[in-house]
Amino acid sequence: METRSAPSLLPILRSRQQGQILTFLLCDSDREVSVSELAQRTAVPLASVHREVERAEAAGITLSRRVGNTRLIRANTDSPYYDSLSDLLVKAFGPPAVLADALDGVGGIESAYVYGSWAARLHGVAGARPVGDIDVLVLGEPDRDELYAALSGVEDRLGRPTNVTIRDTDWLDSGSSTFHATLTQRPMVPIDIKSPPGKHPGSQHP
Repeated sequence: METRSAPSLLPILRSRQQGQILTFLLCDSDREVSVSELAQRTAVPLASVHREVERAEAAGITLSRRVGNTRLIRANTDSPYYDSLSDLLVKAFGPPAVLADALDGVGGIESAYVYGSWAARLHGVAGARPVGDIDVLVLGEPDRDELYAALSGVEDRLGRPTNVTIRDTDWLDSGSSTFHATLTQRPMVPIDIKSPPGKHPGSQHP
């Protein structure tokens, strides 16, 4: 999959890698990470992370400091671009991170994914229309009231409606419906959720 061309979700950016790195840094103003951790968390090659960090700092979007031999990077919240840029990036690239925060601690969730048009655009699949909503698949046996309450503030932050589909834990492997066939043939993006005490996350669909 090509990540160096302009991303379908926000083609004003140079590449998907740039979007992933800036979103990771700017969607949490308290986050400070090393260059190597940034590469690991975004799954972007270290050399590319170095280049994007240098560009972002030159533009005043991020700041860095050294602790021994480690360079730590964080968002520059004093930048005149910060508020608008962070909001734009979260809406374009932020659904997995925002949803992970919202679902953190909700019992009964074995795994969760973003699917549909947003996931397809992230993977470079072109579409005739802009992404209109965010489709979320939750596997397990969550309390529905707890789940919907946890997601109540997500739509405002992402700027789009959020549609949640709940299925059994093994549905990806054992499902046989037309919906199952359609969903599993298209891109899916895992949501990195944490399980509450006593819960163990299921295996992720490749």
